[in-house]
Amino acid sequence: MGLLAHPVPNYLVDRFRSWRSVRFADSKAWYARLMADGQHPRAMLISCCDSRLDTVNMFGAEPGDLFVVRNVANLVPPYAPDLERHGTSAAVEYAVTTLRVAHIVVVGHSHCGGVEACHDMCSGAAPELEEATSFVGRWMDILRPGFETVSALGLERGAALTALEQEAVRASLANLATFPFVREAVARGLLTLHGVWIDIAEGEMFALEPGTDRFAPV
Repeated sequence: MGLLAHPVPNYLVDRFRSWRSVRFADSKAWYARLMADGQHPRAMLISCCDSRLDTVNMFGAEPGDLFVVRNVANLVPPYAPDLERHGTSAAVEYAVTTLRVAHIVVVGHSHCGGVEACHDMCSGAAPELEEATSFVGRWMDILRPGFETVSALGLERGAALTALEQEAVRASLANLATFPFVREAVARGLLTLHGVWIDIAEGEMFALEPGTDRFAPV
């Protein structure tokens, strides 16, 4: 017998009712139109599931504006049609081939727990993540080459973590380029790829510059 679901926490019910009575009520016709006409977002965001990173609010998005996928450390795995389950890859495929978004933005952020886990795993400080049964560890293997790049710089821990957070954005962009339908859309001028890193504590955003491969404030 499976685990039984419990009632939804009251504080979430109260917040939903508040949303429905205010925001939904004010835009009911717009929601109805979105349901009737379908979604046509201009951009896809690939961001971290960290509860402190509210990208939809940060970019002032309204329903229908952004197609968002969130995962640990905003990572995109390499293209791998191996019959396994690939939630992020499925979202990328849908965004590019069905929704035909014009932009994909990979959004990294400061104090990322997933990136810290990768750093500790690869440096030997978290051997439990090396276990084959660790979902976090196997997911963060995507960033293992990035750790090698950053570790060669000889940075102290804080700077190394920031560098690895930014390396996660670069890795995801590089992996996006391994998807044939992404490459085709980019080649046809129908899609552009972007990378940003947000310092949550300071409220600042840094964008990856194509010419220098560095993050510059915007």
